[in-house]
Amino acid sequence: MLGSVRCRAVRALAGAVSGEGAARGGSAAAAAIPLLPLAGPSAQGRERALSAAAAALREGGLVAVPTDTVYGIACLAQDSRALRAVYRLKARDGAKPLAICLADVGQVHRYCKVAVPDQLLHDLLPGPVTLVLERSQALNPDLNPFTPLVGVRVPDYWFVKELARMCGTPLALTSANISAQGSSLAVTEFQELWPHLALVVDGGPIGDLQRPECRLGSTVVDLSVPGKFKVIRPGCALTQTVEVLEKKHGLTAESPS
Repeated sequence: MLGSVRCRAVRALAGAVSGEGAARGGSAAAAAIPLLPLAGPSAQGRERALSAAAAALREGGLVAVPTDTVYGIACLAQDSRALRAVYRLKARDGAKPLAICLADVGQVHRYCKVAVPDQLLHDLLPGPVTLVLERSQALNPDLNPFTPLVGVRVPDYWFVKELARMCGTPLALTSANISAQGSSLAVTEFQELWPHLALVVDGGPIGDLQRPECRLGSTVVDLSVPGKFKVIRPGCALTQTVEVLEKKHGLTAESPS
């Protein structure tokens, strides 16, 4: 199935960039590689790129996307077959949860039971933070069936937010790498995964490739217990996140288990 999804996605990609690719000296052969650059296309080309990525996701494909932290692999969170494909691709522990990506903060209440003020959500999102909340019944039961919680991201990056908006459903999002390997700041760093993806959206380098701190990913914090927070992963925004939680909203830190 993945092969057919990839073929259709490549055809959509060819249509999305053909005019601009020809203007820059591109060739039809380039469409054989599911690589979609975002730096050069016009606004119209970016819209076609979004449409191509959304079509690939709706057909069950996996799409590599840039975020505000590292490159991620996305699929539709409500597509159980695509979720299983993500775990196979990354050789990921089946008990390790996937986060969801939403288009805007207002959607958090639909997919989660929120035990914090709306202002707190808006103080941290969009941004490089994953909030762990109690999940609602609106989420696919095959997404992390082993836990009542779910990590929620609203990245501060236009492409992935608009992609989630265009799909009209949460995206399951994980880092674009084999599990236990380092995070990717450029598409060339996970090139071994390309053949298994429907599309690779190239937004250019994310951060400084020579600085290890740029590969930390989002800060993950559990807000499922009212009045408390627990840092699951320090990530790249720990200091500012803790400051918002403690000083502005008066939450108390729980000790890691």
